[in-house]
Amino acid sequence: MKPMAARRRFARREDLGLSKAEFAVLRRLDSPRKAQAFLYELRQNFESQGDTCNGVREVLRTRRAHCIEGAMLAAAALWVNGEPPLLLDMRAVRDYDHVVALFRRRGRWGAISKTNGVTLRWRDPVYRSLRELAMSYLHEYANRRDHKTLREYSRPFDLRVLRPADWVTAPKGAWAVAERLDALPHYALLSPAQERLLVRRDPFERRLGAMLQYRSPARLPRAPRKHKK
Repeated sequence: MKPMAARRRFARREDLGLSKAEFAVLRRLDSPRKAQAFLYELRQNFESQGDTCNGVREVLRTRRAHCIEGAMLAAAALWVNGEPPLLLDMRAVRDYDHVVALFRRRGRWGAISKTNGVTLRWRDPVYRSLRELAMSYLHEYANRRDHKTLREYSRPFDLRVLRPADWVTAPKGAWAVAERLDALPHYALLSPAQERLLVRRDPFERRLGAMLQYRSPARLPRAPRKHKK
């Protein structure tokens, strides 16, 4: 049986299990643009103490996030304000995956994104399909060896199928979300022949791609390859 909250268009504070102050932050993020601006202001979660998949409450407390953590917060804000809390997972080879929150305007898809670089950020709601939206990330989605690495995108994942305790308050981390995203059907963006046509980023693109919003610590623990772009 689906959680009771899954039938609600607007998430109430009682549904999410948040305090009045926590809920007020999400309620103020009453448009995708405001949610994106809030994510830009969050510091980057470099996981200096080890791998994390923090829920919405922990992100609000620490004011830091990486991509899946920021996407969940944006999705929660959308739900509080009457839109479905949808995530999209993008898979890469020899690189990290990336997760964004989805929204629609006039039948076109857009994306809210938390990332520390200059490329895999917000997408305006102009894309006719999720494939078209995912393809907009292809050229800039590259690893440290400058290979273009994006290969697949998922169907949308509606967070309302999970209990808010699994991703909003999530005292032990929102690992259930990462597991459900991994289990979703994913669709190929390129054929093998098209993959062979891809070229590496040129030196100018490489310099721009190295720009970061927040400087990373000198030493970081080695992290898994999932959902950390």
